[in-house]
Amino acid sequence: MLLVAIVAVALFFDYTNGAHDSANAIATIVSTKVLSPKLAVVMAATLNFAGAFMGDQVAKTIGSGIVNADMVMGCQTLVLAALLGAIFWNLLTWFLGLPSSSSHALIGGLMGSAVAYSGFNALNFVSIFQKVLIPLLLSPMAGFFGGYLIMISLTWAFRHAKPRKVNGIFRKLQIVSSALMATSHGQNDAQKTMGIITLALFIFHEIPAIEIPFWVKLFCAGAMGLGTATGGWKIVKTMGHKIFKLEPIHGCAAETAAAMVITGASHFGAPISTTHVISTAVLGVGASKRLSAVRWGVAGSMVVAWIITIPASALVAALSFYALRFLGVTS
Repeated sequence: MLLVAIVAVALFFDYTNGAHDSANAIATIVSTKVLSPKLAVVMAATLNFAGAFMGDQVAKTIGSGIVNADMVMGCQTLVLAALLGAIFWNLLTWFLGLPSSSSHALIGGLMGSAVAYSGFNALNFVSIFQKVLIPLLLSPMAGFFGGYLIMISLTWAFRHAKPRKVNGIFRKLQIVSSALMATSHGQNDAQKTMGIITLALFIFHEIPAIEIPFWVKLFCAGAMGLGTATGGWKIVKTMGHKIFKLEPIHGCAAETAAAMVITGASHFGAPISTTHVISTAVLGVGASKRLSAVRWGVAGSMVVAWIITIPASALVAALSFYALRFLGVTS
């Protein structure tokens, strides 16, 4: 029953992840009015579902690269406490309309519950450094400079074209770039919940190694797609309107840059934040026009949320673990 509860909570987290991060795939295409919100959400949900089946490197990183699975084998509530920490942070930032990272909330939750159970020795520091901390720093920079360079290139390429013609071309191309963004989001984010469920199955001795069962992929893909279908309209508003006034060419540049970074990270098994990448890509596109075109105050608020995500979710997860142990749930 405890394992069933953990899987259910994990799928709920996946649902909140999809709802929270739906803005990553559709904010720009909705704000530029290329697609209606309803059609954009349907497209994003479908492609999120499809992207979840494209590889399992990220899932394996979450399942065995954050904590030493052998050291936490006896703790059946570790994953539950980790999920509670991540869900709390997701819901709080969702309510506030802040595009923080569901990925780092999950990673922080897993780290906090592992430390609460077995101390810092339970953490896989080498993998955390290589697969979490380095991508945490590099992926937003890659998003920013990718968006900046693509936008500069497009501006030069279409410097003699009439604005009306440019908008017509990129209204069509932005559908493609948004589709790529939605697919890459599912490829990276849905795999994180696959990894956490697989870790739980391993802890409960239901599987002999950290290998992702097909039914886990199917359920996680479905939960992610369903969450995306509900939308995250506060965050869509923040990303689509408050950072930089977007035209179709801007949205296409930002989404293309972000999709490239996320797909590359997924290939190497790095569970990066799709929110970080698309947000900084939008900033890079805005900065290519002029620095004053970007509302840096909103960007500053997002950075603060990013910085405190891992420690905040880790703290809540640790407290959740102690609460579960106090209630006698811990085995």
